[in-house]
Amino acid sequence: MSADAAEAERVLRPGSAPTLDELVQLRAEFARFMLQYQFGIREMTTKIEILREEFLHLHEHNPIEHVSARLKTPESIIDKVSRKGCDPSFEAIRTTITDIAGLRVTCAFVSDVYRIADMLSQQDDLTVLAVKDYVARPKPNGYRSLHLLVQVPVFLSDATVPVTVELQLRTIAMDFWASLEHKIHYKYDHEVPDDVVTGLARSAATAAELDTLMEDLHRRVHGDRAPGPRRGDPIVPSDDALEHLRRIRDGERGSR
Repeated sequence: MSADAAEAERVLRPGSAPTLDELVQLRAEFARFMLQYQFGIREMTTKIEILREEFLHLHEHNPIEHVSARLKTPESIIDKVSRKGCDPSFEAIRTTITDIAGLRVTCAFVSDVYRIADMLSQQDDLTVLAVKDYVARPKPNGYRSLHLLVQVPVFLSDATVPVTVELQLRTIAMDFWASLEHKIHYKYDHEVPDDVVTGLARSAATAAELDTLMEDLHRRVHGDRAPGPRRGDPIVPSDDALEHLRRIRDGERGSR
């Protein structure tokens, strides 16, 4: 850590009375901190867009429908630091809050979700830190998505910084359900009536059934050329990269 960064982290700590110069320094270091995550998003977006362009021009099926990115606001980060009781230093924030930078990749089919995860996990400069497979193991409310926590190197003028980015990979049906579920929770301020909760759970099951049906139709139309499993087969491919993802998901930390 540089002397300037150390000074900025000292100013962040409660009980300190920063001078004007210290506040200016803090602002500069916080801007640098946030830029690292912005650059991390750019690096990951480029990787995904390269895959998307390759599939679009060189293959019959493009598994990537849409890509969106978001960077947490400073206010949101501060609020999460407070809720988690995190030490208010840049290093602690970097370690504790892992969703500052996020990308959402929307795919047509469930098999595409795992296919993109497979491809990204095999890139040499990416490190998969954690996997939460809410497709194979949906949340109790019906939420389904594949979450990958990855670390990507960002090359700055004076250092190479490993930046953590959260990837959410999901189908169009999963994304549709999750977006509406989020709006409903926001409308009810997270106090959702029981009948609405039940309706959301039923709609999640319907979305999952739709994914299965569309996967089956895709394979009927394209035959053996279509990627992914047939109906009734396991959705997750059995290659080495995804086995690595499963080990991370299940709490093991073996290297690829």
